[in-house]
Amino acid sequence: MFIQALIILFVYFSCLFLLGQVLSDNSIVDIGWGGGFVLLAIAGLILGKQMSAVHILTTSFVLLWGVRLVIHLGKRNIGKPEDYRYVQMRVRWGKNWPRLKAFLNVYMLQMVVMYVVALPIIALAGKPVDGLGIFSLIGSIVFIMGYLFEVVGDEQLRRFKAMPENKGKIITTGLWRYTRHPNYFGEAMIWWGIYLTVLEASGTAWTFIGPLLINLFLRYVSGVPLLEKKYKDREDFKAYKAVTPVFIPWFPKR
Repeated sequence: MFIQALIILFVYFSCLFLLGQVLSDNSIVDIGWGGGFVLLAIAGLILGKQMSAVHILTTSFVLLWGVRLVIHLGKRNIGKPEDYRYVQMRVRWGKNWPRLKAFLNVYMLQMVVMYVVALPIIALAGKPVDGLGIFSLIGSIVFIMGYLFEVVGDEQLRRFKAMPENKGKIITTGLWRYTRHPNYFGEAMIWWGIYLTVLEASGTAWTFIGPLLINLFLRYVSGVPLLEKKYKDREDFKAYKAVTPVFIPWFPKR
């Protein structure tokens, strides 16, 4: 399934690239992020021809997470200007081969990252499994905790921004009181949960590099650093940063 998964993702991201050029909006790749995992999970279920409890549970987890993310980002981004991160990329690229640079630096890069993150799902495809083991149960609990952090954190942020009196302010309540990035923390938990859920069934412990990669990306590359750079000079953010954990939730400092 490893080769098939790579082919599926190449075709998928090539289609996203063409759509992004038609719309002149490379941030369409963000909306397509969750959809790629859903496609892989369903393909693994069909091509692997295995319908054990672990296969169905894992596919259900990916569908629950992926479909929600597509809808969430679609509502937030469709009809809006291209995300500022991709606008800055266009500026850096200049006029020399901008589409080729977009294809390689945006779409193909995300394809590679998705392939690595999805390794636990890919490794599970086609493996015959009997019942649910202890790691599957632990993984399910971790997934549910992560999913709740992501969903509740996003909803709290949406409601906060919807109130006119909060315009220009930073959310510091709810889950955001215990971590500056509950949605990113939840995302990392989701992938560790999926890894643990399939661990016994796939028999490939080395696929931990999948959740580890997304964890590192969110914490040190494309998640926390990029967002906090945007607010780093604001006094209210500095005060918030001084008392609130950056990633792993904990009680705020006094």
